[in-house]
Amino acid sequence: MEITQKIKGKEPTQTDLAAENQALRTRLAYLIEQAERNHSIMMRHQAFDLEIVGAASFPELIGTIFRTLPVISDLDAVTLTLVDVDDDIRTVMEKLGVDFKEFPDLVFVPDVEGLGFDMLPGQPPRPQLGMFDALKHGRQFPQPAARLQSVGVVPLLRNKRLIGSLNLGSADPTRFSPSLGTDFVEHMASIIAICLENVISNEMLKYMGLTDALTGVFNRRYVDRRLLEEISRARRQEYPVSFMYIDIDHFKRVNDTVGHGGGDEVLREVAARIKAELRLSDALARFGGEEFVVLLIDADLESAAYVAERIRAGIAASMIELSHGVKVSITASVGVSSLSQVPDGGKPEAQAAQLIEQADEALYQAKEGGRNRVIRYAA
Repeated sequence: MEITQKIKGKEPTQTDLAAENQALRTRLAYLIEQAERNHSIMMRHQAFDLEIVGAASFPELIGTIFRTLPVISDLDAVTLTLVDVDDDIRTVMEKLGVDFKEFPDLVFVPDVEGLGFDMLPGQPPRPQLGMFDALKHGRQFPQPAARLQSVGVVPLLRNKRLIGSLNLGSADPTRFSPSLGTDFVEHMASIIAICLENVISNEMLKYMGLTDALTGVFNRRYVDRRLLEEISRARRQEYPVSFMYIDIDHFKRVNDTVGHGGGDEVLREVAARIKAELRLSDALARFGGEEFVVLLIDADLESAAYVAERIRAGIAASMIELSHGVKVSITASVGVSSLSQVPDGGKPEAQAAQLIEQADEALYQAKEGGRNRVIRYAA
C-alpha cells in the first residue's frame, strides 16, 4: 500500500498518515516479537539436542527427554514408545540397574504393529496429528491424560527402520491439527531416534562386557566394580554388605562323566538356582570355572549365611537333568563374609580385596570340612 494513496478520492490527511504509520509500527513490533520468540524456541531446542546427544546412559537420555522436552515445547505430555522384541532392551537395562518405575511414560511394545501407524508398503509411516482419543491413544499415554485435547504421534526411524514413536500431547485442541506442518517434529524425532539407538547399542555392549556368556549372570569385572561402589556407599550410609563365595563340589567329575557340554548345562542350572534365592538388589557373578560369587546389599553376616544355606539346599535339592536325558546330582560349598569384619578406614579397593579373601577362606574351610556346607568367616 502506498502511503500517499488517496482515500475516497481525497489526499490522505495528517491523521490518516499517523494512523497508518502506527499500524505499520504495531505490525513491525509483532513481527520482531515473533522472530525473537522463534529464535528463543530454536535456541532452546538446539540446547536440548546438544544435551541428549551428550547423554552417556539410557536413564540419562530418557530422563532428559521427559524432563526437558515438555518445558521447551510447552507440552502437557511427552511419552516414548519403543519396540522391544523379546524384551531384550528392558531385560538388559534392568540388569544394568535401570529402575523403570522412575519412567512411567516409557512404554515398550513387542512389535511395530503395537505403535499403531498406518504402514504402507515401501513408505515410511507419517506422523499422526489430531484430537486426543482415549481409546486410540491410551497405550501411548498410559498416565491419566484427562486434560489432553490434541496429540502428535511421531515415528522414530533409523535407516528406514521403525524403532518406536515420540508421543506429544497438549491441552490445546488446535496444537496438533492434521493440517499442521510436520517438518519440525520429524526433525526432533530423528535426533531422538539417533540418540536412542546409540545409547541402547552402547548399553548392550556394556552389558555384554560385564556378563558371563555361558550362564548369563555377571562376570568378575562387574562384581569388582560394583563391590567398590557398594563398599563406599555402605560406609557412608551405614548399612551392612556381605559377600558369598560358592564352589560346585567335584565339578571335574561332572566334566569327566558327562563331558564339557554337560558341564556347561550344569553351570547354567546352578546359576539359575542361585539367582532364584536372591533379591533384585543383590548381584550374582561367575568368577570363572565352577566358582560363583554373590554380593548381598543391606545384609549382615547372619542374614547372608541364612541366604547361603537356602542356596546350598536349593542346589542339592534335586538332580539336574541334562539335554540328553542323563541326570546328575550336584552339591556346592559356600563361604560367607561381611563388611563388618573388615577394618574401617581403609581404601575401598583394599576392603573389597579383604572381603573376597575372607569369603574365600571360609569356602576353603567348607571344602576341608566335608563339602556341601556353609561356613561363615571367623576372624
